[in-house]
Amino acid sequence: MSDAYKYIDLDYTYIDKETGLLHNLLDIKDEETLLFIESGIVSKRLQELYEEPIEIKGAESLFTIHKYLFQDIYAWAGEKRRVEISKEGKQFFPIDYFENALKYIDVLILEYRELPKEEKLILAQKLAEILDVVNELHPFREGNGRVQREFLRSLALEKDLILNLNPLNDLSVYQQYMKGTINADVDLLSKLIFRLIK
Repeated sequence: MSDAYKYIDLDYTYIDKETGLLHNLLDIKDEETLLFIESGIVSKRLQELYEEPIEIKGAESLFTIHKYLFQDIYAWAGEKRRVEISKEGKQFFPIDYFENALKYIDVLILEYRELPKEEKLILAQKLAEILDVVNELHPFREGNGRVQREFLRSLALEKDLILNLNPLNDLSVYQQYMKGTINADVDLLSKLIFRLIK
């Protein structure tokens, strides 16, 4: 089984037919250049959010965060994906049922907000549950992981907790995060989040 993403995009909604790259506002035609430029721009935008986080109003804030991070690169920043995505033979949430998933995420956020801020283990478990559902939804054509991590960071801040799911000096955190999200392992994600929150 391949660990690559697969997309059903017969109309080339997101991909340039000639280069196979994502259509981008900078008209970049080289894969390495696009990855480099995108990474730099999004890192800068993430730093801005560290200084002034987006307030989480509900599941729709996922789209606000995506728009903010990717607005300089993709015309479809902040928009729900219009193609089906799968990875390792597992399909992410079908686009026809997005609204149901978003409503469920809103319920989980309300449950999270009712928890006392002193109960770090329970908070970590609820954040892991939210992360699992958001990952299953995979609402964007590109940038899901970066949006998920920022979304959770902002939710943690509501409880005066610091959560960094992508520390520069600890590759094992990212590896555990990926393993947990790919395998829908909420227990692993709970333990990881509990270990990381400060």
